[in-house]
Amino acid sequence: MKNYNDFRLKLDFKNFKHKNSLILLEKLHSLKFEFQISSHPPLRTVEDAQKFRNHFEGGFTKNLFLRDKKKRNFLITLEENQYIDLKTLPQIISSDRLSFGSPERLFEFLKVTPGSVSPLSLINDKNHEVSFFIDRKLLKNNRLNFHPLINTLTISILSRDFLQFLDITNHKLNYLNLN
Repeated sequence: MKNYNDFRLKLDFKNFKHKNSLILLEKLHSLKFEFQISSHPPLRTVEDAQKFRNHFEGGFTKNLFLRDKKKRNFLITLEENQYIDLKTLPQIISSDRLSFGSPERLFEFLKVTPGSVSPLSLINDKNHEVSFFIDRKLLKNNRLNFHPLINTLTISILSRDFLQFLDITNHKLNYLNLN
């Protein structure tokens, strides 16, 4: 795990294909957020991620990009092992029946591909067309771990900085109280 300045020193900017990720990291750094970065092979699932976290601390997440039959979009962030029933979730978040958003829809609204979605992708939701929900228990962690728009990097960010990020992007924080 590296701090941002060490990460930048080793990065080949000309060959780095994911400029949006770099722009996000620059933004977080310019806001003086405290975060560390780790590079790893592509991680598409929680199971993949569990193999590469020997130096990580804090809350680990799974992120679900969902839509309802009225075509409203939802990003649900949970602790990685939290069970969620998609049949009862609509009652909790006041939506219609939910299904997973297609890869095309995910890219249209959050500008990421499957396996890379995280609350940090809300930076790309300029029109606020994605409602964000997070399991309240997750915010009890001092640090949270997310992909910064790409699944070959993970950042570990202070929870207070993450909450400030949501304020800066003008995204309402909706809490889920799950058991």
